[in-house]
Amino acid sequence: MSLNNIDISQVSYFKLNNELNIPINGQIPLAKDKQALAAFFRENVQPNTKIAPSLSEHLKFLVDHDYLEADFLEQYEPQFIEDLYQYLLDQHFEFKSFMAAYKFYNQYALKTNDGAYYLENYELRVLFNALYFAGGDEQLAQQLAAEMIHQRYQPATPSFLNAGKKRRGEFVSCFLLQITDDMNSIGRAINSALQLSRIGGGVGLTLSNLRESGSPIKGVANASSGVLPVMKLLEDSFSYSNQLGQRQGAGAVYLNVFHPDILDFLSAKKENADEKIRVKTLSLGVIVPDKFYQLVRDNQTMYCFSPYDVEREYHRPFSYVDITQEYDHLVANPRIHKYPLAARELELEISKLQQESGYPYILNIDTVNRTNPIAGRVIMSNLCTEILQVQTPSLLNDAQEYLQLGTDVSCNLGSTNIPNLMHSPDFGQSVRAMTRALTYVSDHSHINAVASIKHGNEMSHAIGLGAMGLHTYLALNHLRYGSPEALEFVSVYFMLLNYWTLVESNHIAQERQETFANFEQSAYADGSYFQPYLEQDFRPHSAKVQQLFEHIFIPTKADWQELQQKVQQDGLYNAYRLAVAPTGSISYINDTSASLQPITWLVEERQEKKNGKIYFPAPHMNNDTIPYYQSAYDTDMRKVIDTYAAAQKHVDQGMSLTLFVRSTIPEGLYEWKTPDEENKQTTRDLTILRNYAYYKGIKSLYYVRTFTDDTDEIGVNECESCSI
Repeated sequence: MSLNNIDISQVSYFKLNNELNIPINGQIPLAKDKQALAAFFRENVQPNTKIAPSLSEHLKFLVDHDYLEADFLEQYEPQFIEDLYQYLLDQHFEFKSFMAAYKFYNQYALKTNDGAYYLENYELRVLFNALYFAGGDEQLAQQLAAEMIHQRYQPATPSFLNAGKKRRGEFVSCFLLQITDDMNSIGRAINSALQLSRIGGGVGLTLSNLRESGSPIKGVANASSGVLPVMKLLEDSFSYSNQLGQRQGAGAVYLNVFHPDILDFLSAKKENADEKIRVKTLSLGVIVPDKFYQLVRDNQTMYCFSPYDVEREYHRPFSYVDITQEYDHLVANPRIHKYPLAARELELEISKLQQESGYPYILNIDTVNRTNPIAGRVIMSNLCTEILQVQTPSLLNDAQEYLQLGTDVSCNLGSTNIPNLMHSPDFGQSVRAMTRALTYVSDHSHINAVASIKHGNEMSHAIGLGAMGLHTYLALNHLRYGSPEALEFVSVYFMLLNYWTLVESNHIAQERQETFANFEQSAYADGSYFQPYLEQDFRPHSAKVQQLFEHIFIPTKADWQELQQKVQQDGLYNAYRLAVAPTGSISYINDTSASLQPITWLVEERQEKKNGKIYFPAPHMNNDTIPYYQSAYDTDMRKVIDTYAAAQKHVDQGMSLTLFVRSTIPEGLYEWKTPDEENKQTTRDLTILRNYAYYKGIKSLYYVRTFTDDTDEIGVNECESCSI
């Protein structure tokens, strides 16, 4: 029975896995999941795997039949490859849940062209990743193989999936594009969206520079249609360019709250919006300067400004003007058209839409730029809100050729697995190897179809190392999510990621005698970036957290000062190093909780397109850990915000922070709930949480996910292309 004609009624693993959701004597029957895992290998994997007994014979078959590239294998001696594969087999890796094995073999394992048989096991996929991303360096290949087989490091889905394959997509996860206020830029952006979606990435675009609806074009009054038609064109482009029908193209558009089309922009996502303007699959993000929070707090009228007029006055696109700093001047300038709007009315509309759809994402742009260590301005984010990098605008002629090539962004992502990395024999060496692997992805990503993306990557060498499994680690160590000790752990952990990625980026710069572009204008070059680490002691203070890091090197102020001097002397290779993306299916394979967020359920339910529901028990759930596993929907979201804020101090980019709320909020969860509200979720709840996140220094908010009284979830269509 091949993979193409599996009769679900003839296999037992789905049934056994589903029984996991049926309590026995009030207890979760975890044994059913282990039985499902064993049955899956017995009934599916073993009879449908074609791997030759000899590795050399199998590799020859894969290369000869165009499954694998030959070049990356030829960088190594055949005996080294044999020995490395034997090392991986000797680690006796085992999947720990049915979901983990099912996800790997269903989504990641190499299959025959007809999809009938598996041509890889987990060890082979790790082998090809290690060899590919080490680029011929045997020592690094050995290190990466160890990191991945012990699941301390997980490359992003596009990297892990495609490494070594002859017919593959790109290794990068997503892209950021800006559109300036002219037809050439709009046309080029639509073409770029088609190209980038075709090769496998999710695309974020900012529309903030486009002139508003009703503004003049070449002196003709009321000629502009504003941002909505461009949104429709982009949505249709993503729907059309869908990777040979394998998935829906994914895109997100951002708009500044001070853009005159902001209310129309939000209305386009409403369920009752007119079909002419409604966007169904496009994600929405709102760029929020500090000034908006001030105007809302003071209950004042806000003014939205014509991007066309602002660009004429300031001689740069709207996105590159600091609205908070220039607000009073913009209001006073008679040459700039302005549109009055009650700030709290817009705040209410944002909360209403988040209740209904989970959108918009929130990007606190001034918070981002205050802590951005690189010269220039961050103007937008990506499909999952964690990528925050400086961009520069392009200038195009009527042939859509670049008169001035600007910089846009591609995302090179990977994730640490917190529970496993905390048991690494050498934490620092592990992180340094991960930094090298991600840098390889950046160095070998050449997106020729979009010149500004290619140029930006070549200038910045940016990467994004993140983390997953926080709730699992806390539960294993009997720490409450959001507790003072848990927050202290998060701060120390991310301080270490920051330190070791800086160390390795500095080593790469020394080796290659090359830094990222404009390093000399950065906060690294003048040393100011390091001041918090020289002034504050980030080492663990509580006895519990000291114990957790007992066998791990913790840098002192003297170590930070030494690193500061080395970086000022020799530079950094990577302009950006850290970003916490959402972790989708890959966190199941890693047998750990997603990202830094709490688990959603003790037994999570996933809807698989062909095979119905699959259940995933919280990782390492047992009598010892279950008291520390509380659902995100029953958790005070301020604890989640505090957790991300503890990490954000050390993360140079952003994090995908999802808010989880119930339509009926548990009694006593939030002290501001009044008796007349009957604990129903209101727009006020979301407003309070957004403002709390802002004042805690959170750079961005991802989805708002609402669990309704009829057990439905609103806002759960998470981006697969950008998930780790």
